[in-house]
Order: sequence, then C-alpha cells, then structure tokens
Amino acid sequence: MYAIVEIAGQQFKVSKGDKIYCNRLNGEVEGTITFDKVLLIENEGNTRVGTPVLEGAKVDAKIVEHLRGDKVLVFKKKRRKGYQTLNGHRQELTRIIIENISE
Repeated sequence: MYAIVEIAGQQFKVSKGDKIYCNRLNGEVEGTITFDKVLLIENEGNTRVGTPVLEGAKVDAKIVEHLRGDKVLVFKKKRRKGYQTLNGHRQELTRIIIENISE
C-alpha cells in the first residue's frame, strides 16, 4: 500500500514506515502530524485517484528531528568584468516517519 501525498508544497510517494526528509514543518520533535492532501492511494492493485485530492484520506506521520541540509555553494561570475560572488545556502529540513495511511 502506498500513497502520493503533498507535504510542504512537494509531492512524495510514501508507504508505511518510510523515512522522508521534507521542508521544515511546524511541530515539535516526537509530535505527530496529519497530512490530508492525499492525491492517490494504491492498495493491493486497487487504485483511487483524487480530483485533485481524495476526501477522507489522510496520512499520519511522526516528526523525528529538525535539521539543516548540506551546504550548497552558489558561485556567480561575469567574465572580463572583475565580478564574482560566492554565497552558501543550507536548507532547513524535517525528518518524518510515516506511521499510517488511511482511506
């Protein structure tokens, strides 16, 4: 059984027990969170597709930790002009574990 669910503006294919890194979510560590924007559920060959979301379907997850991703360096340069700049960025992430998918 798996579901396609929208979490923090992105779509993820999840099943029970999956560990996912997503954009920072509001919530306490060890707290639970429910996602109700479920776009698709597949259960033993039976597929239900929402238009755009399935009514009554939800995905329960537990927040494991809040962390920051690896540093990404952004380098800009214009040739022959003496212009160059270097910026770094670390994305704020949340790691969650999918506990339950209900239809």
